[in-house]
Amino acid sequence: MWLRHARTRPGRGTELAVWLIRDGDQFISTGCGAGDRAEAERRLAAYIAAKYAPERRERSLAAVPVADVVNIYLTDKAPGQARPEKAAERGERLIKWWGDKSLADVTGATCRAYAASRGSPGGARRDLQDLQAAISHHAIEGFHRGSVRVALPPRGEARQRWLTRNEAARLLWVCWRTREVQEGAQTAKRPLRHLVRFLLLGLYTGSRPGAILQASWLPGPRRSLVDVENGVFHRRADGAVETAKRQPTVKLIPGLLSHLRRWRRLDEASGRAHVVMFDGAPIASVKTALGRACELAGLDAGVTAYTLRHTCASWLVAKGVSTREIAGFIGTSEAMIINHYGHLAPDFQDAAVRALSERGGFSGGMRGAKRAAAAKGLRSV
Repeated sequence: MWLRHARTRPGRGTELAVWLIRDGDQFISTGCGAGDRAEAERRLAAYIAAKYAPERRERSLAAVPVADVVNIYLTDKAPGQARPEKAAERGERLIKWWGDKSLADVTGATCRAYAASRGSPGGARRDLQDLQAAISHHAIEGFHRGSVRVALPPRGEARQRWLTRNEAARLLWVCWRTREVQEGAQTAKRPLRHLVRFLLLGLYTGSRPGAILQASWLPGPRRSLVDVENGVFHRRADGAVETAKRQPTVKLIPGLLSHLRRWRRLDEASGRAHVVMFDGAPIASVKTALGRACELAGLDAGVTAYTLRHTCASWLVAKGVSTREIAGFIGTSEAMIINHYGHLAPDFQDAAVRALSERGGFSGGMRGAKRAAAAKGLRSV
């Protein structure tokens, strides 16, 4: 999909912004405005389904194109996922590379070749996990005979980057103050100001980026709901299937709630439905804008949208909040909190230190060593 912004054409007046389907050199209008991305995506799916319908019957591995397997998976499974647009992006990459290959060509060697072409080990692993799921779904439906295994790249090390209070303040200040520069002169436009809402929700709820970008003042399909009356954020989008990535409802802290109530009043006056928007439309990613903001704030390239979630967890652990409560607040397992953030706790390893410091511990051990050395006629150093 491609968003054509509002434009004025001589003799035709002003044309409103509209989502288009780009198919090669063709552009087909969905008839959906900038604020109706969800319906535009449904029309894109219908367009793709009408253009090409893969065979749904049992065939040998050599007779089944990988493109068919991925298409069937996207049609059957992707609509129920939390981020179907992301699944579509991964599917597009898979089809582009595997499009001329069959299931019989899925081997360790070809999987490693795909990973090498992708460049990013983490990105390649996530893509190949979708390929693995697609092949599994194809087999369960009875559309191929034989076993196919996908070789996944090694799991990368978990990101540990989190922001200090000063770094977070600097990043927020940059997003609020930065002006767009045209022909060497500053304009009145604030191209990064929409990130302020994203940053504050991420820092003070620990929510995943997808939930924040789907956040809306009003309930609706594929929208998470910010309920300012009751002071809670319902992070799981309406109609979304519950997955291993927990998205429990989270209570909003008073300071953030005050901002949200003010933002809602402003958005109601301008007809904005989503909490985070840019140029009057919801956005699917903040990667580019956040990268620019981090550059201006002097932060390293390791800061991503997920860094806000790590930061929230880190701050809570450092304040001495129980790991169980933190896990419930940000929506993850207690083991994850202990393994990744436990070292930040103010009482980290206190029990072990006390045990070794007690009588018979460190001091007793040193006295015993001195006595043994004296008995052997050795001089203490």
